[in-house]
Amino acid sequence: MSDGEKILKVAAMGDLHVREDNGSSYRELFGEISKEADVLVLAGDLTDLGKPKEAEILAQDLKACSIPVVGVLGNHDYECGAHEEVARILREAGMKVLDGQSVEIDGVGFVGVKGFAGGFGRRMLGFFGEPAMKQFVNETMNETLRLENAMRQVRAKRSVVVLHYAPVPDTIESEPLEIYPFLGSSRLAETIDRFKVNAIVHGHAHRGRFEGRTPGGQPVYNVAKHIEKPNGKPYAILEI
Repeated sequence: MSDGEKILKVAAMGDLHVREDNGSSYRELFGEISKEADVLVLAGDLTDLGKPKEAEILAQDLKACSIPVVGVLGNHDYECGAHEEVARILREAGMKVLDGQSVEIDGVGFVGVKGFAGGFGRRMLGFFGEPAMKQFVNETMNETLRLENAMRQVRAKRSVVVLHYAPVPDTIESEPLEIYPFLGSSRLAETIDRFKVNAIVHGHAHRGRFEGRTPGGQPVYNVAKHIEKPNGKPYAILEI
């Protein structure tokens, strides 16, 4: 960090899974986060079934947040096919929903895509075989291309990448091996490692672990609400 640059405290959390029939509220937590951090990052699965009503409940809770909110959607937010409406509701509530875009806040660039599945390392699925398999792999490749295009637009010296799916296997440890290919893809990390970033956050893996590294050595954090974090809270605090 250069002299004179302010440290940005980023609160990051994923997998809120807001439901229509859930009596719990995030208002108090968002109020707490507003006192602890400068920016709140939400790493997908904001709703449980991708229903606009669920998004409206979250939008009401976000009123308790007095700091900027940035985030991406997750696979649960696509369940009902109303993801565009979910994103619209959250944007109207003031959240910057990133889907292949970047935004700069206080000298830090935030870049976001949902990401997709596909597996890791030598066991990553290849573009081969049946059309359905190629379509699956193509979805990951499209997400990584959109991520790269967004990262090229960042002009800030510091940056944070926001994903839902994991870019490395380190942060999904403790999940069943059988579902590893559906929790993320190394293609995301390969793209990110073409750039210098300060942090990468994701959710999706509820039984993973908090911290890992890309092959290029860049820090990755699983910020799913369920993951144990150093501060003992549902959210992590990262100093950028």
